[in-house]
Amino acid sequence: MPKTASPAPTPAIEPVSFDHCIAPSKAYDEAFDASHGLRPHWQSLLDKLTKLGVQGMRDRQAHAQRILRDDGATYNLKSDPLSPNVWALDIIPNVIPEAEWYVLEAGLKQRANLLDLLFKDLYGPQNLIKDGVIPAQIVYSHPGFLRPCHGMELPGVKNLVLHAADVVKDQNGNYLVVGDRTQTPAGAGYALENRTVVSRVMPDLFRDSNVRRIIGFFHTLRRSLSEMMSHNTDNPRIVVLTPGAYSSNYFEHAYLANFLGFPLVQGGDLTVRNGKVWMKSLHGLSQVDVILRRVDDSFCDQAELRADSMLGVPGLLEVARAGNVLIANPLGAGILEAPALMSFLPQICEYLLQEPLRIPSVGSWWCGDQDNLAYVANNLHELIIKPIARSALQKSVYGHTLNEQERTALLATIQENPGNYVAQAYTPGPHLPTWQKGKLTCRPSLLRTFTVADGNDYSVMPGGLSRIATSEQEHIVSILSGSSSKDTWVKTSQAEPYRPLLEEQHEDEAQQTNLPSRVIENLFWFGRYAERAETCLRLMRTLFKQLNGFDPLPIESKRILLHAVSHQTGVLPGFTSDEAELLDAPEETLAALVTDGDLIGSIKSNLHAMLACGEQVKEMLSADTRVILNELRDHIHEVDRAYVNGLPAIPEESLDSLVTSLLALSGLNNESMLRGLDWVFQEIGRRTERALQTTTLLQSTLTQALPSMPQQQVLESVLLSVEALISFRRRYRTRTRVAFGLDLLMIDRTNPRSLIYQVEQLRKYLDALPKPERQQLGLALEQRLIIKSLNDLQLADLEELAQADETTGERKQLTELLTSITEQLEQFTTIISDRYFDHTAGPQQLIKSKWKVQV
Repeated sequence: MPKTASPAPTPAIEPVSFDHCIAPSKAYDEAFDASHGLRPHWQSLLDKLTKLGVQGMRDRQAHAQRILRDDGATYNLKSDPLSPNVWALDIIPNVIPEAEWYVLEAGLKQRANLLDLLFKDLYGPQNLIKDGVIPAQIVYSHPGFLRPCHGMELPGVKNLVLHAADVVKDQNGNYLVVGDRTQTPAGAGYALENRTVVSRVMPDLFRDSNVRRIIGFFHTLRRSLSEMMSHNTDNPRIVVLTPGAYSSNYFEHAYLANFLGFPLVQGGDLTVRNGKVWMKSLHGLSQVDVILRRVDDSFCDQAELRADSMLGVPGLLEVARAGNVLIANPLGAGILEAPALMSFLPQICEYLLQEPLRIPSVGSWWCGDQDNLAYVANNLHELIIKPIARSALQKSVYGHTLNEQERTALLATIQENPGNYVAQAYTPGPHLPTWQKGKLTCRPSLLRTFTVADGNDYSVMPGGLSRIATSEQEHIVSILSGSSSKDTWVKTSQAEPYRPLLEEQHEDEAQQTNLPSRVIENLFWFGRYAERAETCLRLMRTLFKQLNGFDPLPIESKRILLHAVSHQTGVLPGFTSDEAELLDAPEETLAALVTDGDLIGSIKSNLHAMLACGEQVKEMLSADTRVILNELRDHIHEVDRAYVNGLPAIPEESLDSLVTSLLALSGLNNESMLRGLDWVFQEIGRRTERALQTTTLLQSTLTQALPSMPQQQVLESVLLSVEALISFRRRYRTRTRVAFGLDLLMIDRTNPRSLIYQVEQLRKYLDALPKPERQQLGLALEQRLIIKSLNDLQLADLEELAQADETTGERKQLTELLTSITEQLEQFTTIISDRYFDHTAGPQQLIKSKWKVQV
């Protein structure tokens, strides 16, 4: 009998080691007890993670980061569309036992109720100040206290809709609140994204762990926002107000807007008229009833708050005072974040709730009090010094990191104006297991919890956003410290059923989608830049093929093609200057036209502009579109590397992946997008740009007659760049005539890249656009321009167009026709822009802040 080969041995799984997972002596260890044994609620989780092995953990961590990148999950601090900061996630969750969570949950509910009552008092009767519970100075000197909001009556039982608290544990495992977030509590969207990703990369582990669902928090948020304006309307229009794509948290704003089904708007998308807030859209003005804001207090209204803001809505505060719009959280809530209030919170709780504070705040001392100042002076080496208000210019100072001379200087600064400073106890974050650099280690953490108004009380998200340090030197974790994030699992005794968000929506009719004109404008330009980049890429790729062909390119053909590249990119004079040196050695200039992002009109600059438009409308892009855009970013970086020393050996091949990605993007939009106005305007942008690029290409290559062989090479190059050369050869065999080329490129309705095809598509899309309220006589100007362009093409005599002047060698009729069509298309885009896009200038300051000093 023949011998059978023995099966190959299964490679041994490298086990996960716990050697580096022991917390320092002064920090609480979440996973291990004092004898270094695993705590019960961590036992099963870490046992299962151990079985995955080192490689299994690496694979899942890499998978998680790929999902985050494909989802467009970013935390951007540099606002670079080519290299956005992908949100960092550690796949090992933070686990909280059920009994421990109930204690924390009760304390967070109490804290939210307390802050709500505190807000009502500070902007109402101010009994806390009158009765001496809190010093007036810490309120009136704080920039978060907005005097224009005093006396404002807000609808709903609860004024404070959302509250986030940053909590840690002391050395004994007791929870402490180190900060409150009440202006624009960020992080709930990231917590939801973390949960989605972790449940995908470790589905079995998540399913078997009996984790409480967090979807109910978003049900409650949606319901609460709707009910708070139920006295005005049965179906309130709710929007999410964002500072824009350059905000570091823009992903979360877009993610929440999509998840909740609310339009995402910027300040310029809203306007105040007749005492109400309206959203500007293609269909006119739509009243807004509720604004879930992600813009800080002082930037929300240029008329009454900060005049130099470009993010708000002038007159918004007046509408809120009249009760015609609900803002969540209300303007003025920033005062509740004042760290100085923490030292008085136990007394405030006894005064307002007649009960002790369940979760204490971290030890806090306001330096405006003489006894507190004396304590700070004697214990500066153990404290953290903070300004009374958060500021990018004033950072927290850690006393234990200073030498004697630095502490003396700091104390002198505090004593100059003690009321402006608060000291807090230094409490290292509790240490959690984390997967970093291929091993299991232990790092300090911070938990941000989220609470939402729910009728007469508050509901707490069963979980939250855990942050964990990535460096051994970090002991205090913050959002800006370069930390990573974790999903937060609250264990439960029994599994919870899944509840989709749509379950609680009771509308019987579908709501009309009203898009801000800003969104439409960005989609329009997204389409234009994509088409512009693709045309330039195709022409550049064709030029490289011709320059690197077997036979040298005749000087006439080379000159015309180089001219065409300059005209197509718009980087002039470029090769059109006919400098002998430039024409003989074009490599350096061609490389710059590909990779120089600072050169307006280059391929990279067009791709950069397209990606920037995509970032502005991130909430409108599908998951597959985001994947393609990420691939495009990768290909751009690959091209940069290939061109680092100038043109590579085979430059055209390096551009193939860029062209393929742009084609995939175009195909996806054509096959997957609903035929709404967003798709229509993107297509108008694409078709207009393709028509303009085609006229430019024909005008720069075929309007000048050449000898037979160069003319054939130029015509074939043009056909090759628009993927029409094979079709041309099949149709006309070996008869390479300019008239035949014009037939295929200008008036062939079966060619999706011909001029007439673009114009006919534009005529069709015009019928889908909203009509003006006032019916004008006859056809609109944009319709007349398109019809005229269509007639010009249909009436064109191709043989006459191909005839060249015997003296100049120029095809004058072709030049005149292409020039006319170009002018008509450019006028068409101007009219579309003026009619449908919002170009109102931002609010102008009547008084500049620097004038106040002079006055």
